[in-house]
Amino acid sequence: MVGPSRRVVLIGGGITGTLTAVALARAGWEVVLAEGAHIGAGSSSRTAAGIRQQFSTRESVVGMRYAVDFFRRWQELIGGPLSPIHQSGYLFLYDSEASWQAALDRAERQRAWGLTEVETLAAPALQARFPYVSEAMVGGTFCPTDGFLRPDAVYNDAADCARRLGVSVLQQAPLLSARSAGGRLTAVTTAKGELEADLFIDCTNAWTRRTARLLGGVDLPVAALKRYLWFAERGEALPAETLLHMPLVVAPGGAYCRPENSDSLLMGWKHDAPDVSLTFDYADQDTIEDAHDHRGGGESRAVMAWIQLAEAMPPLGELAGLSATTAGFYGSTPDHNPFLDFDPQVPNLLRLVGFSGHGAMFGPFTAAVAAALAEAGRPLDALELPTGRAELAAFQIGRTMHHGEAMVI
Repeated sequence: MVGPSRRVVLIGGGITGTLTAVALARAGWEVVLAEGAHIGAGSSSRTAAGIRQQFSTRESVVGMRYAVDFFRRWQELIGGPLSPIHQSGYLFLYDSEASWQAALDRAERQRAWGLTEVETLAAPALQARFPYVSEAMVGGTFCPTDGFLRPDAVYNDAADCARRLGVSVLQQAPLLSARSAGGRLTAVTTAKGELEADLFIDCTNAWTRRTARLLGGVDLPVAALKRYLWFAERGEALPAETLLHMPLVVAPGGAYCRPENSDSLLMGWKHDAPDVSLTFDYADQDTIEDAHDHRGGGESRAVMAWIQLAEAMPPLGELAGLSATTAGFYGSTPDHNPFLDFDPQVPNLLRLVGFSGHGAMFGPFTAAVAAALAEAGRPLDALELPTGRAELAAFQIGRTMHHGEAMVI
């Protein structure tokens, strides 16, 4: 039975919110999930949805090993007609001896942290394994258990599971205001009415600075940065079977690609973008600026990403052409690690934000951390997982940010 101090309201219905709702419902909380639009309407439906364990931060390696296992057991743990994970691997390419040596050092640390399956492939073994890779690449790190997700399956299946567990899932319920007493939140008002609770959880990521203003929370350094994805048609560049089984490949300059299906390739490449966290609106997610439009000609960021990928993998230069552009927002922190912690100004407000493009893959780990924090009712130093001990200092609010995550695309 749910006790008098076991009511929680989650704000934001993407992958973070829906999976956290499931975890808390299973822990015995009475859960309401309030989404301002519809489930998955924010960044979760606009993500490249990669999932990898190759990180430079130990806690992220431990957490992502847990997440990969969770997604592999998806139908057992969450339900749904199909598995949402496609484990075709991640391949990071390097074109200089210095960058390759740094990659070798990282891979050694990753193995020490439990990621024993990460492989280091020096040329020419790299090209023998992946014949489409240019001979100019001196090496690559490959983890076969990495891959990508079908994000719509993740948030929809998780929302359905939450409902089966008794979670009240409210859509078209944007946050309007909040009520506090004695320094603690007591209720929030949404377009669907007032919701009283003992614990409140912010899962709004790129929207978190505005959410915090309504809830009285600290203004966290989470920048809303526009990111673009482009789609290219295969044509005769590669056999359909080859494309379908390609890993997600990251070129030395940071452009990346993965198969969307047997006939199209998804591409992305981060760029310097202004922080619009306090000014963008819902429709801005889908606005395509000319400089990033796939129809923008040779100066388009899309074309430049394609060229970079073709230099690393020459057959991609023969793709039939770019066919579409999509966009969304990262919620990015200065060190590219998320905040998974209680708000220092509002002790019953938990912040799960700032994923820096990794929110989809972090989902199961985030939910596990959130459930542990909710049970404790206070910050924790660490969380014991089947994949190891995750020290939580890397995700706490107020941490020093001298050593951030190095593997960000």
